[in-house]
Amino acid sequence: MTQIASIMALVGQKGMPLSDILRFHADRDPDRPAVTIADRTVTRRELDESSNRLARQFQAMGVGQDDFVTICLPNGIEVVEAAFAAWKCGATPHPISWRLPLIEAQAIVDLVNPALVVGGPDEIVARQRIPAGFRPDPALSAEALPSAVATYWKAMSSGGSTGRPKVIVAHKDATFDPMAPIQGQQVDGAILLPGPLYNNGPFMCTMLGLFVGNHAVLMPRFDEVEALELFACHKIDWTFIVPTMMNRIWRLGEEVRGRYDLSHLNVVLHSASICPVWLKQAWIDWLGPDRIYEGYGGTEGQGTTLITGSEWLEHQGSVGRCQPGARIQILDPEGNELPPGEVGEIFFLPDNPDTKSYHYIGAERREVGAAGSVGDLGWLDPGGWLYIADRRTDMIVTGGANVFPAEVEAALDAHPAIQSSIVIGLPHEDMIATVHAIVQCAPGQAEPTHDELVAFLKTRIVPYKIPRSFEFVAENLRDDAGKARRSQLREERIARMAQPG
Repeated sequence: MTQIASIMALVGQKGMPLSDILRFHADRDPDRPAVTIADRTVTRRELDESSNRLARQFQAMGVGQDDFVTICLPNGIEVVEAAFAAWKCGATPHPISWRLPLIEAQAIVDLVNPALVVGGPDEIVARQRIPAGFRPDPALSAEALPSAVATYWKAMSSGGSTGRPKVIVAHKDATFDPMAPIQGQQVDGAILLPGPLYNNGPFMCTMLGLFVGNHAVLMPRFDEVEALELFACHKIDWTFIVPTMMNRIWRLGEEVRGRYDLSHLNVVLHSASICPVWLKQAWIDWLGPDRIYEGYGGTEGQGTTLITGSEWLEHQGSVGRCQPGARIQILDPEGNELPPGEVGEIFFLPDNPDTKSYHYIGAERREVGAAGSVGDLGWLDPGGWLYIADRRTDMIVTGGANVFPAEVEAALDAHPAIQSSIVIGLPHEDMIATVHAIVQCAPGQAEPTHDELVAFLKTRIVPYKIPRSFEFVAENLRDDAGKARRSQLREERIARMAQPG
């Protein structure tokens, strides 16, 4: 794959204003599909014109240069229209989850102070707001607006693990070369994005695809069978998914997977959470190593890694080597660089120390000198291949030993009856913390007993990492982006422990 690029390499890259890029592709082929979701498709020309009208509506409501436009909508064409309407105003789109309760959505809006909120709870207090389903006055012109370039092309919200909202504002202006695809996409291809567009990975990959004329196929929410149907129906050549989705597709079984023609699918790029070794191997065995790619890097865009399937077979468990624009440092708590093989906090040091790929609203950057971190732990091997251990804040210290939840979860999720798991540490007088597993069974599977799970795990991890307790739940533990509110789950269970009786 020759078009995989580091996010750092995009900083400072100049191209066509995003305000003009839909018109560029519409002029090349106006009737080519631009976005499809469920039974609705819009062409390039239709998307350009509808976003022109919406941009004029935004301007009439006061949206101007370098304002934020908060987009709180479920997956749909409306999200794409709102993002492009913002760019056409010279503003920065700021997608957030439409599932947020009022108190969380309000906290983010208060933090960002956007010029406009699109969608969200009816009770939200903002400078201006239009509801979901809003359509601009059809009398508004659909003609092109004057070119505009926002200073920052996107702003993404985070804070699910801490409960404190923060916004990550990308230090890349709203320009892009419409004939220079990255991340392995191609010009005028077909891409499937099954994840929620309020999450950085799906939002970024969808928009990068549209910037180079791809037909972007979205899903209202992820369904493993529907995803296979869409791969085949639209002759998808590129997709971005997360390990949770990979697991659900894999568990359909060979008979179901084999019904669908995936011969057009050239690139499966996965990221967002640690992929268990067994699951990665299964996908390589199924589709072949040349179609499986894995990337690692935070929304902050300080640096990225990439590994191909063939490389992974030689470096099992790695997420790749650092891409151009930065280098990786593994640091101890005192900020000293650690040698290969030792676990520490992962920092990306940009080649140009004066280059900043982002700034936060609502949080402080975590830096040692010019190197930045998002709090993940890992190690490098002598060849510079990176391996992820876990989040720094998620590590469990039990009886003086460190337990990385992701490792335990990967072992649990290999059990045929388990669809997903979350491992947390609960307070213990003697051990400081004990390992507790919250488990969601796969559909139609009976709950394994405690002894069965322990016996299964003993073949995969050392005894001190095996959970002392297991809790079975029916609800999904991760959202469609593969994310989990681990801190919230832990706090809820600690609160239960404190209740009398």
